Amino acid sequence: MVRGFSGWLAAAVVVVVGAAGCSAGGTSGGPAPTELRLAIGGESEEGYDPTLGWGRYGNPLFQSTLLARDADLNVVNDLATRHEVSPDGLVWTVDVRTDARFSDGRPVTARDVAYTFTTAARSGGLTDVTVLVEAVAVDQDTVELRLTKPQSTFVNRLVSLGIVPEHAHGPDYARNPVGSGPFVLEQWDEGQQLIVRRNEGYYGRKPAFERVVFVFTGEDASLAAARSGQVDVAALPSSLASTDMPGMRLHRVESVDNRGIAFPYQADTGRRSAAGHPIGNAVTSDPAVRRAVNAALDRRALVDGVLDGYGRPATGPVDGLPWYEPAGAAPDDDPDAARRLLDEAGWRDADGDGTRERDGVRAEFTLLYPATDSLRQGLALAVVDMLAPVGIAVTAKGESWEVIRTRMHADPVLFGWGSHDPTEMVNLYSSAQAGTELWNPGFYVDAEVDAALDAAMAATDPEVATARWKDAQRAFAPDAPWAWLVNLDHTYFVDSCLDVGPVQVEPHGHGWPITWAITGWRWTC
Repeated sequence: MVRGFSGWLAAAVVVVVGAAGCSAGGTSGGPAPTELRLAIGGESEEGYDPTLGWGRYGNPLFQSTLLARDADLNVVNDLATRHEVSPDGLVWTVDVRTDARFSDGRPVTARDVAYTFTTAARSGGLTDVTVLVEAVAVDQDTVELRLTKPQSTFVNRLVSLGIVPEHAHGPDYARNPVGSGPFVLEQWDEGQQLIVRRNEGYYGRKPAFERVVFVFTGEDASLAAARSGQVDVAALPSSLASTDMPGMRLHRVESVDNRGIAFPYQADTGRRSAAGHPIGNAVTSDPAVRRAVNAALDRRALVDGVLDGYGRPATGPVDGLPWYEPAGAAPDDDPDAARRLLDEAGWRDADGDGTRERDGVRAEFTLLYPATDSLRQGLALAVVDMLAPVGIAVTAKGESWEVIRTRMHADPVLFGWGSHDPTEMVNLYSSAQAGTELWNPGFYVDAEVDAALDAAMAATDPEVATARWKDAQRAFAPDAPWAWLVNLDHTYFVDSCLDVGPVQVEPHGHGWPITWAITGWRWTC
């Protein structure tokens, strides 16, 4: 019988720190449990409807996707048996497997695929398929996805968009999902737990567990639950990775979950955004200042000091991914170079107070970060300390996202990004995205960068697209519109008897991405 959230949580929080507990897994020598318990966050407050954005990171659980990415991020088939793209890049033809059924027993057809993509395009949800002009079921198991223009990254929509049944996709679908994925929703206690059971009709590899319970807890409760053996996997920050956890092992996963500073790129001319928010900064609009900041930062020290060693220095937004260009990396840990850049640009400490000035403007700015994020706070304070010796005065300030949205075009902001989709470079660097949601918050504009990004998106040959992505990185590097700081390692405690399979470089979002291969998890003892 599945224990309720309040029952196990009450037991977890009274555990004496350091006391040896019984592992939740199969460590007692008896039969392996048929239930898996995870404290990894990931609750979708809007529900579990892929057409609104559910399932973009990690396993969508209830739905199948046409394609998937393996441990090496190669694209492989899932619900699709094959796909091809027309020479002009405008038509994506997908053959759908014929043995897949929804959890209500109805077959999955090309019509359902067409319906899903059409609905997602119209919904304006978080999965961007706005380039789709129409989706047409050619026959029972073949669908054509017709685009308004070529888009090399459209393959990522086939990877991330879970397929929903046309016949069962109603107003309450998000809270009662029907799909052809490996699990079926059994119970959702919002804010507390999500209980799913194995879909016995799933066409793929069957999960080893009859049920999986996802508990939604904060760091302290997750730590207590892991220590007491009440959960089998717990996502915990790197600051807790050295905690002694009897019966569990530390599972460390490399990610492209980065943290970086977005600089206001425009001069302070009194301009305002469409929403009425100020644009521009008299200090960060100077490329010498942005380059000096990049040169002065000791990113290895940030990893060691703020992340406790659980991460990597960040050199750009897509470090280590197939489209990464090392030549686009910014130099770092060279305060002397930073001073030279500022000297040459006329920033001098004329009054000896430690902060440079030029034409009556002090080299100072406020660095905003989300007030509830202790890691970003630590990074922001470290940046303050690293820039002071070169004559740049920074004030780190935690604010709500509501406030940050009103200030992010005029004050630098410490953001977090990271995706398996290179479209993220378009969102962060294209002038067409300036001021859209949280994208390109500094209003960065460069014609050469725009041309390279547009060419990468329009390429019909993946190798050509990769080359253009690299061109874009080489083009925006000298402008330094961002100062990328670190890539996080995602740290988990996993039951010593649980094999969570191969490791995949994870995107932004510590927790849910680990579920990408949950159907292959197995007990080993």
